[in-house]
Amino acid sequence: MTTVVRDIFVFVTAAIFIAATLLIAGAAGAHEYKVGAIDIGHPWSRPTPKDANIAGGYLTITNKGKTTDRLIGGTSPVASQIEVHEMVDVDGMAKTRPVANGIEIKPGKTVELKPGAYRILLMGLKEPFQVGQKVKGTLVFEKAGPVDIIYNIEENAGAAVSGVNGVSHKHH
Repeated sequence: MTTVVRDIFVFVTAAIFIAATLLIAGAAGAHEYKVGAIDIGHPWSRPTPKDANIAGGYLTITNKGKTTDRLIGGTSPVASQIEVHEMVDVDGMAKTRPVANGIEIKPGKTVELKPGAYRILLMGLKEPFQVGQKVKGTLVFEKAGPVDIIYNIEENAGAAVSGVNGVSHKHH
């Protein structure tokens, strides 16, 4: 009986260790923020070339409240200015332009900021972004207010084509 009890103890201990490891790894991988009724999921940006002065910020925003809110801007110590932009097709060229009144997030809806669509534009970069880097930022919502976030700098293997409908991309 002693061998059976010992084997059960070893098995249970190993199972607890594995479960704790997975829980910690899952929490470390979780990259979400909340302010009021607004949930922000996985802010990220791409690495930038040495001479780049702009970068796109991408994430999801879910409004779990009962009233519409708007993402109206933000700040970051690594950029001189942050604006909310959208991609538009102008004469066959994909260009970004500021969204005048911010991005509306209706109750119960999720808005995805992603390459080729809405984005945070970090302008006047003070240094290039490198894979694995963590970049601090603050997003500002019309009703929910400011929330501090961290952009993970990572490759985006799923977005091999930049721009709208595969046309070239030009910032202005």
